[in-house]
Amino acid sequence: MAFNIQTFRTRALTAIVFVAIMLAGLLWNQWSFLVLFSIIHFGCWWEYLKLTEKIHSTSFHAYTKLGLMVMGYGIMLWFCSPAYHISGYGLKENISLPVSAAGFALLLAGIFQKNPINVKAFGYAVLGVLYISLCWGLMMDLYNDFTIRVSSTIVFITGYFLPLIIIASIWINDTMAYIVGSFIGKTPLSKISPKKTWEGTIGGVILCVVVMAFLYPQVHYSMNSTAIAFLFGSIALIAAITGTFGDLLESKLKRSTGVKDSGSLMPGHGGFLDRFDSLLLATPFVWVYVQFLIK
Repeated sequence: MAFNIQTFRTRALTAIVFVAIMLAGLLWNQWSFLVLFSIIHFGCWWEYLKLTEKIHSTSFHAYTKLGLMVMGYGIMLWFCSPAYHISGYGLKENISLPVSAAGFALLLAGIFQKNPINVKAFGYAVLGVLYISLCWGLMMDLYNDFTIRVSSTIVFITGYFLPLIIIASIWINDTMAYIVGSFIGKTPLSKISPKKTWEGTIGGVILCVVVMAFLYPQVHYSMNSTAIAFLFGSIALIAAITGTFGDLLESKLKRSTGVKDSGSLMPGHGGFLDRFDSLLLATPFVWVYVQFLIK
């Protein structure tokens, strides 16, 4: 695909604002992180339900949609760490179950309205609990302090580290894939997303791993070693590859409805799902890797 300077300028300007908001939410404290991903959670759900309705030519009752979103939000809160306590009340221990129960009650109220239920469409809508709420719940779980041993050095990992490295990896991969594909991309990656090329995809993954394995440790920790390069590089590799599949999955949903973007959150970038589709699929894979091979 040809390089379009106007498109790139629009995407770059809106991306600067987007990055500023994301970094504020990620780095300020655990509460800003929760607020950020709460907004993302409901934004993704709203667009996902709209796509589901268009795919199956149906319409869910407002209670049904609100019930799914609230029930999913309760599941997301269940993954909050002990850091999320207010006056002795923990979001996981005291809030997540009542929120889920309220969502389930709303869902039942919506199901028993006069509107006929399209069973297949409803089944796809319920999958959003796994696709959206569970993934963002795992992201909340990744926001946690822990230590790792790198050679003979103990490295303290702050709460925002893992979410930041996943998001940074996806941003770098997407940007590099777009630039490389614009200049040398010739071989289409998939019919689902014809603008993506194998050259851009491979170039994006390689450059993402190189930057995160060798440059990021120097900037953040003023150190580098084979062990820490492997740690950062492996997370970047998982995020870049699975994130690409996440983007293709969301493109498949959009092709089924004939829409270009899932929403209009950002000029040149689309809606919530357009912006976070890669992160939705990358997060659970990185979570599994961290839980079973790092921690």
